[in-house]
Parts: sequence; structure tokens; C-alpha cells
Amino acid sequence: MKAKNALSVVRAGYDRFFCNRYVLFILFFYLYSQFVFVLIRKASDLPVWTWFFLLHQKLELPILLYLFWYLNILIKPSRFRALIAATPLFFSYLAFDIVFLLLDRAARLTDLEQVPDLIYVTPPFYLICASGAVVGYLLLLCFSLSIKRWKAIIFGMLPLVALVVIVEVFPHLFVNAFQHYLATRNPEALEWSDAADISTHGRFFMLCYYEARRCLARKKLDTLHNRQAYDQEALELVNWLKGKVNRRNVHLVLMESFVDPTLFMAATYSQSPIHPDYQKMFAGRMGYSLSPVFGGRTTEAEFEALCGVPAYNELGGVEYGLFSGSEAWCLPGILRGAGYRAATANTTKPSTFNSYKGLRGAGFGEQYYPKEYPLPKGYSLVTDTYLSLAGVSKNEGMMFDGDLFAKNREFVRRALAEKNHPPLFNYLRAIYGHVPYWLDEKKRPKVIKFTSKDHDDYLELVVNQIWYRTQAVAEHVRELTKIDPDGLIILFSDHLPPLSGISTYSRLRYLNNGQDSIHMNRILIIDRGKPQQYKTIHHYDIPRLILNALTDGAFGDTWQGAFSEPGRSLDAAAGQAELHRRYMRLMAHAVK
Repeated sequence: MKAKNALSVVRAGYDRFFCNRYVLFILFFYLYSQFVFVLIRKASDLPVWTWFFLLHQKLELPILLYLFWYLNILIKPSRFRALIAATPLFFSYLAFDIVFLLLDRAARLTDLEQVPDLIYVTPPFYLICASGAVVGYLLLLCFSLSIKRWKAIIFGMLPLVALVVIVEVFPHLFVNAFQHYLATRNPEALEWSDAADISTHGRFFMLCYYEARRCLARKKLDTLHNRQAYDQEALELVNWLKGKVNRRNVHLVLMESFVDPTLFMAATYSQSPIHPDYQKMFAGRMGYSLSPVFGGRTTEAEFEALCGVPAYNELGGVEYGLFSGSEAWCLPGILRGAGYRAATANTTKPSTFNSYKGLRGAGFGEQYYPKEYPLPKGYSLVTDTYLSLAGVSKNEGMMFDGDLFAKNREFVRRALAEKNHPPLFNYLRAIYGHVPYWLDEKKRPKVIKFTSKDHDDYLELVVNQIWYRTQAVAEHVRELTKIDPDGLIILFSDHLPPLSGISTYSRLRYLNNGQDSIHMNRILIIDRGKPQQYKTIHHYDIPRLILNALTDGAFGDTWQGAFSEPGRSLDAAAGQAELHRRYMRLMAHAVK
């Protein structure tokens, strides 16, 4: 009898423990995190101990369990109650991990601002599947909600409200408390990468921390805002340039996901993935520029190349998303002040990535978008645009580089034919090659096939796009040099294409998996018709490179951090602290 009673107690304890919804909840998320760990290990060089050890995340577990408990309160009792409550938390983790696997960075709360733009580029099939899953769950949740326990619902919400208030209204309390916790518990655990932060402290907690840090940075902008002093400092450079510029025209081209397939050391192809015209023009004369991003967030790369400071992402989201249109004194604004005509063209909508306000704040006097896109209310742009989507393949969904280049060359030809024309700063944003890498095989049939064992379908599509894109680049440089033989032409890639995620680059040994390899992008610099090669630079070095060329080296002799000559690296006098100060001051005046 005693044995039977003891067995009953053990069985009851077993049932109570292993059938407890919270135990099963934690067990599921633990196993899920271990599965993600396996994927991350294949895609990164992180040590074995540095990924998602959920049970060690002392700051994450209380948040995760609280959210699960509160969702259980909201839902009517049923056999599926725990499952319905856990679903949004699982989807949140899944979205977080997809962002990391594809883009090698942690998600921020401000990434939600990019959802409309993401919808714009998502293939219909995936969009329908994702929308169906979200709508289906929301309908299920609506039918499952219970309002009978209204007191528990109200009081249970208080911790969540308190967390939101602290993060958004008193961010210094959250940030200081967290940094004090790190300093006292484990000084070596101070943040050094997104992956290390998340592995140690968890997804939800770090999401709160990133948001608090963003709010804190925005509060700091108020102390840095001094429009009179900022304008005066910029005008000193503008006035200096007026007496120094050689009035050469500048043609700057940002190319979407313009990867060099030959840099995948473990990939082999049926023939050279580079067009012969391009190879002949640039072989041995191509450089590298470090992008601030991998796989997405084009406007952060654009921000660096136009504004000359790193995209620290201190304020959350892409910097252009915060621009109000106020003069930020980036390169286009400085050149306009020195007498240049600053014009830009791209084939996205004016509202995409806050493009219109961002480019206006950067200093462009003219912006050209396809005439098929109606301008939002309150926008004031040049109406006589030279861009049109007529002829754009429906199977590709975006204008081919070669077509955009041809239209732009005609614009340049007309601009330089005008009597007493000002020098031209001509900036293009080419978006062909964006996800989902559509290829119209009637116009551009596949010419390259993978011959290596480790096959990647996405990369094969991109490689075939690159073959045609390199042909278009070679033609553009050749023809533009005829129109403007004395001009300076720079083409650079915003970032590497995400492909199937960072694991593709690791498996196929992009740049032999060297340091910063996934941020290394090709840059082409053509000075008076001759390709030039510099040592590796950053995207934020491009404005200084241009100003040095336009002043025949005087800018580098007078102002810190400029290039002296081809083959020489960037002057390191402007350290990270100074660059961060410039970034914060620029943003303080760009957002107001």
C-alpha cells in the first residue's frame, strides 16, 4: 500500500510538472533556441558558448514568462489556451531570428517602420502566406478573448505599462540600470556585438534596451542643436571651396547589391560571371569600400556616402527615416553652396524610406522620380522628370541598370549643353538587383550556371543579373566619359545581397571569410576616364575623396581626414570619437 501511495505521489508530481503549461512553454522555447543555435553556428564564427542559452538569460526569462502569463489571462479557458497564448511570442522570436540569420544584426523596434517598404518588395506568394497567417491568428485571438477577468487584465497590464513608460519616457533609468548591472555582475559582458548581447541577455530584453538607447540619443540631440553655429561652420567650408573647386562634374552611382561573384572562393561557374567589357575596363583596378550594413537598409549606406559620417544607428531605424528636410549640410548641400547643380534620380517612390525628405535634407536641389508615381500631398519636386517606368519588365518589377543609365546620360548631355551651365553633382540610386532577384529571361536569358557542388539558387540568379549589370556599367562609364571626359565617376554597392542569409557567404567563403568580409563591397573610381584604385575605405570616406579630387588635393592638405592621392589610405586623424560627434551634430539639425 505504501509503495502504491509513493508511486501515486511520484506520478502526480510528474504530471503536475511535465504537464504544466509554463514548464512546457520554457521547454519548447529552449529547444527552439537550441535549433536556432545550430543554424547560427553554421553561419558565423561565434564561439560555442555565445548563442541562445535561454535558461541563462536572467533578464529575458522574467519578461518571457510574464508575457505568456498575461496572454493566458486574456484568453478564454480551453485546451488550446496555452498554444494561442504562446503563438505571438513564438512569431516574435521567429521574426527576430530571421532578421539575424538574413542580415547579421538584431532587430530593432523601429524596423516596424519599414514594413510598408518590405511589403512593396515581397513576392505576392510570400506576402499572401504571411498575411494569411497573421490575419488568421488575429481572428482566432478575437474569438478567444475573455473580458470576464477584467480586474486581472487591468492589473496584469501594469508591469507592461511601467516598462513602456521607463523605456520611452525615462530611458536614462533603463540604460543606466542595465549598464550598472553589467559592470557589477560581469564587466566583460559589456556589449560588443548584437550576437553577444542577445545570447547573454535575450531578444525581448535587448529590444527594450535598444529602444531605450534610441530614446536617450534623441533626447541628447536637443543639447547639440544650435542652427546658427552649425550653419556658420558649414558656410566656412562652402566659402573656402568657392575659391578652390576646379568645377569638374561628379557622377556618383549607388548600385543595389552589386556583388562581385569572383570573390566567392568556393564557388565555380560555367563561365566568367563578369562581362568581358567590364573585365577589360576594370581588371586589377577595383577597390573595396566597407558598408555599414549587410543585406538591407540601403539608405544607411546612402547616408554615409552623402553625409560623410558613419551610420551609427544611434536613433533607431535608418537615418533618412528621421530627416525632416532641414539642411543637414551633407556633400550635395555643400557643393550646392559652392555653385554646383545637385540633382538626384532614383526609381523608387518619393515616400519610400522617407526618400524625398532625406535627399532634400542632404542638400539636393533637384529630385527625379518616375512620372508614374504620384507625388504625396505637400511634396514639391521637379515636374519635368526624365524618368518613366514604360518598358520596365513586369517579370522583374524594377528598372534595369542599363535603362536607368541611358536616361541619365541623356540628362547629363542636356545639362552640359546649356550655356554657362554650373558644374554638376549627379547622383543615381539604381535598385535593380533587389530581393527577390527576378530575372526576365526573355530579355536577359541565363548565361551562367553553378558548377560547384555547393549550389545556391539565389546566388545563381544574382550572378546572372551581375553578368548583365557589369555590361551596363562598362557601357555607362565608356559613354559618360565621352560626354564628360573631365568628370569624376564613382560607382559603389550599398551592401551585399542577403541571398539565403549570411550562411551562404560563410559556406562559399566570400573573401575567404576574412575580417569584415560581409561588409566589403566593390567600389569603382574613374578619374578623367581612368580607373583608380585606393586602399580599402568606408562608405563615409566618399565625400572626402570627392572634395579632395575637386580641389586638386587642397582639401586633404587643409581639412582633416582627406585622401592625398590614389593608393594612399585615408588619414586616420579623425578618430571614432570625432566621427560620432559629427554624426550627432548632423542628426541634431537634420531631424528638426
